[in-house]
Amino acid sequence: MRIIIVGFGRVGRRTARTLRDEGHDVIIVDNDIDKVERAEDAGFTVIQGDGSEDEVLTQAGVADADALGGFTGDLNTNFAACVVGDANGCRTVIRVSEDFNTELYDRYSDNVDEVVYPERLGAAGAKTALLGGDFNVLADITEQLSVASITVPDGSPVIGQRVVDLDLPNDAQIYAHGREDEPMTIPLPQTTVEAGDSLAVITSSETITAIRDRLTGGQVA
Repeated sequence: MRIIIVGFGRVGRRTARTLRDEGHDVIIVDNDIDKVERAEDAGFTVIQGDGSEDEVLTQAGVADADALGGFTGDLNTNFAACVVGDANGCRTVIRVSEDFNTELYDRYSDNVDEVVYPERLGAAGAKTALLGGDFNVLADITEQLSVASITVPDGSPVIGQRVVDLDLPNDAQIYAHGREDEPMTIPLPQTTVEAGDSLAVITSSETITAIRDRLTGGQVA
């Protein structure tokens, strides 16, 4: 896949390296000269410029890209980049910051394919580890694993089942669960799946599609 990463900071840098290691064609967009040089030194194709601007993303090849991630520390830049990506048929993923709240989620989640909140993911993993779960903290996740947040649609075969009892391929783990428009938390033993719930899953990179099909019943979001 051809993937554009807007922002080569902490999140963008690690994401870009993981994607490249898996064989994807990754293009970096950033307007910070230090980050541009860092990306170039790492061997990436880099476009220097504001990732919220159409012409910059056009130069990065957004018309031919399969996906775009807005991973800068600025939410408005990330959203603007995703709007351009969506207009060009890209799958779009937006990073939100530590100021995440329900209002922000409502505002942005309907306009992108996925919302990524690294700080919340890290906190969920740490909490699970502290409570004795058989979970490695996110800092220890290898490049062979992927994290995905999947929304359960109406008609999904998993509705009504307990989260802890879900039978997923390849030992995939659900480490967080959230009702529609509510923050994700570690699911309690009695928590059942309802339509509109979000499930955060950790699994091997090659089985993400199978996991998504299992939880959505093959429905396209």
